[in-house]
Amino acid sequence: MRSLPLKLPPGSDLRSFIEKVGREEMSSGFVLGVVGNLSRAAFQCPGKPQPTVLEGNLEIITLNGMFTPEAVHLHLSLSDGDCQVWGGHLEPGTLVLKGADVLVGLLDDELEQSSVASSSISTSSTSRIEIAVLPGCPWSARALRILRALSVPHTVLEIDNESNFQELKKRSDLSTFPQIFVDGALLGGYDSFAELHRSGGLEALR
Repeated sequence: MRSLPLKLPPGSDLRSFIEKVGREEMSSGFVLGVVGNLSRAAFQCPGKPQPTVLEGNLEIITLNGMFTPEAVHLHLSLSDGDCQVWGGHLEPGTLVLKGADVLVGLLDDELEQSSVASSSISTSSTSRIEIAVLPGCPWSARALRILRALSVPHTVLEIDNESNFQELKKRSDLSTFPQIFVDGALLGGYDSFAELHRSGGLEALR
């Protein structure tokens, strides 16, 4: 893992800044630490139909979660002027007040590629997701990492020979990886998987 310190100037959108890092670095990673304050915080509380928005001098307490080149899943906690603590899913529109320092850990390509082979395979009857992966494929590794980070049950189909590949192609008519199936039906490749993640659909499959 490679650490990368980020210095966010006043007015920066916290979520958008981290999304940009994932895209520019073309890497997945995790938030390791944060210090700073906010003038505005937008976060989704459990069970609420709309994000909660606070304004004022808000101190960041924690920022946890992961990001990929396509999406982020981050949890924010903060304190207001009365030392009341708030928290939830980080939403766009969370703005830095005076500044913020964020330390992220970027996962190297070698680690991404090796994670396919090291992934634990779930064969639980509650697994609604099947994911066909190709050893050494970074996109397969990223999809697996997201599933593990969200604790989504899944069954891994490792395609390591031509015979298995041809059998899979009959089922999906795809030749790229990963290939994702939900309840036995083809969802698509990594782009479709990333869109499901962005929309919050993966969490519904836990």
